[in-house]
Amino acid sequence: MADSQIKKVAVIGSGVMGSAIAAHIANAGVQVLLLDIVLADKPDRNFLAKGALEKLQKADPAPFMHPKNVRLVTPGNLEDDLAKLADVDWIIEAVLENPQIKSDLYKKVDAVRKPGSVISSNTSTIPLHILIGGQSDQFARDFLVTHFFNPPRYMRLLELVTSDKTHAGAADMIREFCDVQLGKGVVACKDTPGFIANRLGVFFLQTAVNIAIEQGLTVEEVDAIFSKPVGMPKTGVFGLLDLIGIDLMPLIAKSFMATLPADDAYRAANIQHALIDKMIADGYTGRKGKGGFYRINKEGGGKVKESIDLKTGAYAESKKVKLAAVEAAGKNLRALCETDDKIGKYTWAVLSQALHYAASLVPQIADDVVAVDTGMRLGFNWKFGPFELIDQLGAGWFAERLKAEGRPVPEFLQKAAGRSFYRVEMGRLEFLATSGDYKQVLRPAGVLLLSDIKRAAGKPITKNGSASLWDIGDGVLCFEFHTKMNAIDPDTFAMLRKSVGIIKDSAGKYKGLVIHNESDNFSAGANLGLALFALNIAMYPAIEDLIKQGHETYQMVKFAPFPTVAAPTGLALGGGCEITLHCAGVQMHAETYIGLVEVGVGIIPGWGGCAQMLGRAFGKKKRFGGPIPPVSQVFETVSLAKVSKSAFEARDLMYLRDTDGITMNRDRLLYDAKQRVLELAKDYKPPEPLVLNLPGPTGRAALGLAIEGFRLAGKALPHDVTVSKALASVLCGGERDLTTPTTEAQILELERREFMKLVHTDETVARIAYMLKNGKPLRN
Repeated sequence: MADSQIKKVAVIGSGVMGSAIAAHIANAGVQVLLLDIVLADKPDRNFLAKGALEKLQKADPAPFMHPKNVRLVTPGNLEDDLAKLADVDWIIEAVLENPQIKSDLYKKVDAVRKPGSVISSNTSTIPLHILIGGQSDQFARDFLVTHFFNPPRYMRLLELVTSDKTHAGAADMIREFCDVQLGKGVVACKDTPGFIANRLGVFFLQTAVNIAIEQGLTVEEVDAIFSKPVGMPKTGVFGLLDLIGIDLMPLIAKSFMATLPADDAYRAANIQHALIDKMIADGYTGRKGKGGFYRINKEGGGKVKESIDLKTGAYAESKKVKLAAVEAAGKNLRALCETDDKIGKYTWAVLSQALHYAASLVPQIADDVVAVDTGMRLGFNWKFGPFELIDQLGAGWFAERLKAEGRPVPEFLQKAAGRSFYRVEMGRLEFLATSGDYKQVLRPAGVLLLSDIKRAAGKPITKNGSASLWDIGDGVLCFEFHTKMNAIDPDTFAMLRKSVGIIKDSAGKYKGLVIHNESDNFSAGANLGLALFALNIAMYPAIEDLIKQGHETYQMVKFAPFPTVAAPTGLALGGGCEITLHCAGVQMHAETYIGLVEVGVGIIPGWGGCAQMLGRAFGKKKRFGGPIPPVSQVFETVSLAKVSKSAFEARDLMYLRDTDGITMNRDRLLYDAKQRVLELAKDYKPPEPLVLNLPGPTGRAALGLAIEGFRLAGKALPHDVTVSKALASVLCGGERDLTTPTTEAQILELERREFMKLVHTDETVARIAYMLKNGKPLRN
């Protein structure tokens, strides 16, 4: 990670947000002081901060990227440890949303902090100018708002608010730290209530609820519209309210009503509903309470998902709905809004108000549409921001329909009529500024997006239906998967072999290859659907050929005369993991969940994963002597299908080497991987093939005892035993023993042999079919 001026941070307030912010700063390898008040009735004066740390270690999803990161957080209290603030570079306030409480705290902090330290508030609703009222001039110079979204580790948005008094150095230092070391998309916001994401997001949610109750839609219908069909998370509207807490909305409303302008559209949208008031009073506040708009009924020992009737308040079994209007419209948002039924009318009613609101608030809440759209994508996980959605509808069409309905057309929307808020000009993405002119969308230094490369290039060097090869500059090429879930198939292998050949034959024009894509998931592994089709018609030679293709292709990558660097993010499973194991280097996004999970579908790694993991285990500088310990370590990892919960955990599992890199901000991943290729290319020499002394039948017998122990304990079912024995045979070198070195090619042959035995079994075919149908493993 890049060096930073920030070496130590203090977080004041150890509640849900404060403690989670502290955890994520520890993820960056930075020491954190976590302070809270002293409770008079508790003998431990650090009770609150210590209790928060204990909760963090049990939380799921985990706030820490590695369990050891908790050691970087020191609990304390505001009476005994306030003076320690003199040693920190950044002080984050995350106490109650009460201006007076914050003001009193700031005066105490200002008296002890070191000169030049930065102070920020994690407030979500209180404007900055209110927070600095009554504080010293120097405090105002060093103060800003850094609004994290919950949970801080996983939500990428950080809203940064400054005043005309904030000195530029403070803002620049925090922006760079949050971007590079915390992995945040930092969006500059104006000093207005709710900033960007909450201002627009809360209005959208409130409007969606209001109109659903008014027009008589069910919660399932609403969530079926405002989810995948419009590029929003699958939680939809009511599922999201359950997630964040239904009781939070009135609190936000109270703050907004106290601070928003008198003519703001939110005031009319802030309708109190008797049903929701009753739900909160009865403890139905969402997932944290008895339930919410959805609940799980456990009566009779079952687990039935129920939903509430928005008219009567009664719960009934929740059933998935199929909406004809949504299916007919497909990806055409305008067609959905033009549909003359209750679904189309509801969609238009909600979207038109939400998008009208957004268009009316620029430049009040942000300087440009890029900041607004980025805020909603990163803060609410929308696939498209408000202005990108208007472009889908057509800015002119949207303005004309508003006008036809007698509704005012925002001034900024009028400027876009007949044009669009975004356009591509000479391969560059541009946005419509409030002046009416187009400006280029600029990326920070160190950010390289494949989407920008593709837009500028127009077409790849070469491609087929499964993958493409792009020139990303400075003699480096990028291999991109683009199948469904980036599953690997024969065309993927063919394109990868072709790519290796292009670089090899370029006479030095190309220096190396990055393997990367911008999908949510790097690769889910082999195309199981294709494999199942072949198995169902007994095309075993086709399966065996696919294994041989994988071996041949990944060996070409490993032994290429130039460096290859994998740059994964999200899921990298099975064959997707195996390709990274064969690369000269890996630059992994911190949020990468990687593993060899083949046993879950009744097979073993078949594209060299066993061999590469053995090579890493035997190559570790610090390991127990003899061949059994490294073989046992690989066996445990693969037989239990262990998947890392972060790039840092991937190191523990040997999926990532000490020499490989981790990038916190996924927008910087491709750039970092490219730099890694250029660094390796300076004096690159491909590795030598593996030659290992494996334990043979002796090792297999030892692992067999462990397998039998799991079977007797009921932890391994019959086919688990079969698969584990096949894995043990490969990892131990088959019939070879310590006196006969085993080559990499021989391990690959063992992989192929045992893999083919397994796919001939009915149990493995059943596991593959079950996974494809249900998305989870079959135990048989």
